[in-house]
Amino acid sequence: MSCELKTEIKNIISEFNNPEESLIAILQNVQNLVGYISEDAVKCITELTGISSSKILGVASFYAGFRLKPIGKYRIMVCMGTACHVNGGERVADTIRRALNIEAGDVTEDGLFSWEEVACLGCCSISPAMMINDTAYGKLTSEKVVEILDSIRKEEATK
Repeated sequence: MSCELKTEIKNIISEFNNPEESLIAILQNVQNLVGYISEDAVKCITELTGISSSKILGVASFYAGFRLKPIGKYRIMVCMGTACHVNGGERVADTIRRALNIEAGDVTEDGLFSWEEVACLGCCSISPAMMINDTAYGKLTSEKVVEILDSIRKEEATK
C-alpha cells in the first residue's frame, strides 16, 4: 500500500515520540498540510504508524476542529450564536445555501466556496455575522450577502 503524501506525513509523524498518544497533533498538522483529513492521509497514517483507520477516523470525526471533506478557496463560516441567531443568522445561512446552491459542509463545483454554520464568531456587536477566510462581515442582510459573494466571484474572474 502506498499513498501520495507519504513523505510529508512521515515528516510530521517523526516529530512525535509516540504517534498513538500524539494522534490529535498529527491530525492537526496533516489538516494544515492538506486542508482536511483525506482518505489518502488516513491511509498514510495507518501505514506509517499501525494505528487503525477506524481509530483515526473516530478521532477526526469526534472533534469539531477536523474536516473530513475539502474546503473551498473561500471558507464561509456563518455565525449561529445567540445574537446572530436572534438577528437573522438563519436568513444569512439560507441566502448562502441558495446563492451557492450547496448545503453546509459542501464545496461548490468550481472549488471556490464552501460554507458551514459555527457556534460563535465572537462578532456579537455586528450580528448577524459571517467570516470568509480571515475577514468578518456584519450587519448582514440577504442583499449584502449576495453582493459579497458576487464581488468575490468578479474578483476571481479577473485573475
